Formats: sequence, structure tokens, C-alpha cells
Amino acid sequence: MTRADFWNDPEKAQKVAQKVTSLKEKLRAFDELTKTLEDAEVFYELAQEEQARSAGAEKDEQQVPEEEYLAEAAKTLQVFWEALEKEELQLLFHDKYDHANAILSLHAGAGGTESQDWTEMLLRMYIRWAERKGFSVETLDYLDGDEAGVKSATLLIKGDNAYGHLKAEKGVHRLVRISPFDASGRRHTSFAAVDVLPEVDDDTEEIVLNWAEIKVDTFRSGGAGGQHVNKTDSAVRMTHLPTGIVVQCQNERSQLFNRASCEKILKARLLEIKHQEQEKELDNLRGEHQEIGWGSQIRSYVFHPYSMVKDHRTGVETGNVESVMDGEINLFIEAYLRRFSG
Repeated sequence: MTRADFWNDPEKAQKVAQKVTSLKEKLRAFDELTKTLEDAEVFYELAQEEQARSAGAEKDEQQVPEEEYLAEAAKTLQVFWEALEKEELQLLFHDKYDHANAILSLHAGAGGTESQDWTEMLLRMYIRWAERKGFSVETLDYLDGDEAGVKSATLLIKGDNAYGHLKAEKGVHRLVRISPFDASGRRHTSFAAVDVLPEVDDDTEEIVLNWAEIKVDTFRSGGAGGQHVNKTDSAVRMTHLPTGIVVQCQNERSQLFNRASCEKILKARLLEIKHQEQEKELDNLRGEHQEIGWGSQIRSYVFHPYSMVKDHRTGVETGNVESVMDGEINLFIEAYLRRFSG
């Protein structure tokens, strides 16, 4: 970073700077752990000294009682254990792409407006979670629902270990509630699929796009965006002919930006396929990883007749549905990581 030409390539320089920030945070956390543990030891030693002093002489009313030092030692030690547990979680991000940014896609299931509304609720949940983590969020694609909600949306979530966290969210999410769209007040079940991929660096050697195998279409963007979006062919769709993978981006007004986003998503999907093939060859597929289908929900969100969110892979559950929908999903993510990434 001290080189004179470091910022000549801003994109590469930014990635290096982000890595430096991440490493500095690791060092800061380690130093803080060491200091907290030393403080606890000091309080315990003071308690021992006070005990010895009290046993050998009359107790001075000005002296701090032994019990107070012990209480401070216990309190400080509790802070240490909580911080240590948090840092231990970082050790679970050991897969090759755990450190990468995450491409998160949501798709409404069958059920029309019900599922599209549910998809929008999940979209808000993940955006709130990312904000709480201090991550940045970019919308790569967004398709409005027919009457309400969202048919599909794709986000790029940037932050340290973003993919490592969000890979726990891949699968089908099920909602049970009294529908606000049903005049009869009946209970409805809705589904939405969440897909998560790591953002692949442009210079990665693992995936190189062969443009002879890719069909690129441009079209006019639908939904919100103003007159400019609706009058120009700014949206981009890419079809990878050998695999049949189709990705599209229409959120940006610039066709150039949408094309770059499409490339990013296509690379990530091709990388996922490559890894799946490698895992099959090694017979190392995890049993809990199921294909996205409406019979394989990973988590249920029940609003009625009781309040509960339960993860079916780890058994972790909570009755605070409102908090979960406001982005408090770390308990599910951490339980998944501790069980399947240890």
C-alpha cells in the first residue's frame, strides 16, 4: 500500500485495503481479548492479596473487601468468554470463498401475491441484517410483484465473510399466517426460495467465460425506474448455452452496468456448478444440502396461530418473530455454522 502506483488500479487497491482492514480488526480483537483476560487476572490477584492481608492483620475500613475484587474478576471474565465465543465463530469461516461478498437471490414460490409479499418481507429482513452487520447492499436485479411484493430480487452484499454468513440461508423459507390479502381471514402458507453465491473476482482462474457459449439479449426494463429505463434497452439477459443457466439484471439504467452485474452472477453460478461436480466426484456432498424445492424448507416462520421461527436443520427456534423479521437472524446463522462448518 506504500507503493506510489498502488492506487493506479482503484478496484484492486480497494480489495487490498479491505483485506488490510479485516486483518487489523482481527489483531485488534486479539489484543482486546488479551487485555480483558489480564484485567481479570489482576482482580483475582488483588483478591488473593487482600485475603492474605486480612488474615495477617486487623482489617482496615478503607480497604476494598476481597469479595468485591472477586466479583470484578468474575464480571471481567464473563466479558472475556463472550468476546472469545464471538471470535471463535470467525474460525468457522475456513472454506475458500467464505471471505467473499455474497450474491443473494430471492424468488417467490407458487401462490401469486401471497408468496410475492413474503419474498418482499424476506428481502427487507436480509437488508436489515446486512445493515446491522455494517455491510453494504447493492440491488442487482428487482422484479415487482403483480399486485404487491416482489417476484424476484438479487442483491450484492459486501462485507467481511458475507458469503460465509449467508450461505446458511440457502434454501426454501416457509411462512404461515393469516393473509392480509384474504377477505375471509383464512390462514395461508407461502414459500420463497433463497439462493446464495460467492462473488467471484474478475481475475479468478477457476472460471473464464467463453463468449461463444453465451447468448446475450437486451430488453427494456420493467417496473419502476422512470421514463429513461422504460425507453431504452438497458436490461441484460445472459444465457449460458451448455448449462442452460439464465441470469438477468435490469436495475441499473446503464446497459454497461447491468452487463457487468450479469457477468458477475453468471461466473458465480458456473463456479457453484463446478464445485458441485467436484464434490460429487469426491463423494463429499453434505447430507443436509437439498435441491431447492417446495418440499425442502430449511426454516418456518409462523405468525398464526402462534408466533415462532424454527430452523429445521439445527432445531434452533425463537418466539420473537418481529425481531427476526427486523434482521435478527444471527442465532440461526451461528447455529448452522457451528453444526456444519466446525
